[in-house]
Amino acid sequence: MIAATSLFLLRHAEVEARYQRIFGGRIDMDLSPRGHEQAAALARYLQPKRFDAIYSSPMKRVQQTLTPLLNGSGMAPMILPGLREVDFGDWTGLGWEQVREKFNVSAFQWLDQLEQGLIPNAECGKTFRTRVEPCVQQILRDHPGQTVAVVCHGGTIRMILSILLELPLSKMAGFEIEYASLTEVHHAAHRSEVQLLNFAPWRDVK
Repeated sequence: MIAATSLFLLRHAEVEARYQRIFGGRIDMDLSPRGHEQAAALARYLQPKRFDAIYSSPMKRVQQTLTPLLNGSGMAPMILPGLREVDFGDWTGLGWEQVREKFNVSAFQWLDQLEQGLIPNAECGKTFRTRVEPCVQQILRDHPGQTVAVVCHGGTIRMILSILLELPLSKMAGFEIEYASLTEVHHAAHRSEVQLLNFAPWRDVK
């Protein structure tokens, strides 16, 4: 029997202040100073862990989060464009209150709005899944029984969980995915189990 593949789903660290609490999506932003500290804390926590492969989004905030994790490891990430953050269309660059004022909808319902294709000019849930799912299939196919880090975005991690757990994307609203957090999923024989959810070393390790 093939052992489970362990997926370490890592969200990028905190972004620069002007992009916090907004729908950043396709905006290619940098990390904040605190974000660099979070990324270093995440790397320290993961230092004893041996990864057979590392996959990542191409976006700057992810690549900057990866830097301390890769230092001295001799590994290079496999960059998959399909792992980039969801495109929020007309919500891009808007804060939560601005979304409510302009579109008369609570931004807390963003996953439900996305799933139903109700965000103007954004990727709908089906399009988003069509982009992310081949990445998940590739990783599981190429790394049976291995340990793999997937460094990407909050929306992307929720879509990966939706795919692996066979649950609607809107149900992922019940899962918080913090900056520079780790969510660990074991996948074997078409069955996935969440082993760790939203563990942030910079916050949770004292």
